[in-house]
Amino acid sequence: MSEHDHETFQSADSGASLTFPQQAGTIRKNGFIVIKNRPCKVVDVSTSKTGKHGHAKCNFTAVDIFTGKKYEDMMPSSHNCDVPNISRVEYTLLDINEEGFVTLMAENGDTREDLTLPKGTDDSEKLAAQLREQFSGGNELIVSVLKSMGEEMINSFKAVNA
Repeated sequence: MSEHDHETFQSADSGASLTFPQQAGTIRKNGFIVIKNRPCKVVDVSTSKTGKHGHAKCNFTAVDIFTGKKYEDMMPSSHNCDVPNISRVEYTLLDINEEGFVTLMAENGDTREDLTLPKGTDDSEKLAAQLREQFSGGNELIVSVLKSMGEEMINSFKAVNA
């Protein structure tokens, strides 16, 4: 390489993929799958018999883990489909402001203020109301943040000193 040739990298993330491939026939109920570019939890799987064209088909019924929207998909059981990488991180809830933004502290002491209370579905609105109620009652709360495919949302909590 000459002195003028140098590589530049535009990406600054860890390089980890948002999804990984898995054979459709191995995905079970309560597993995860990507349908229409959304991370979903599988609520039902039915497999049809091998037909005239040689492939058994899997029928997936799944619910979006962030919006609660129901999706259905069908694919040959021998084909690969995308499965989302999902992580859960627990934080201590420090504050909730008027707009619904939360202040969270990780185990290592780092704080973040970029998440809001859950919203969008009846279940998430109920969770947000319970969080506000418990927090205003003086309880120390640990919230669980679900992260997948670039999205994050508080999906559960527990009171430490209730």
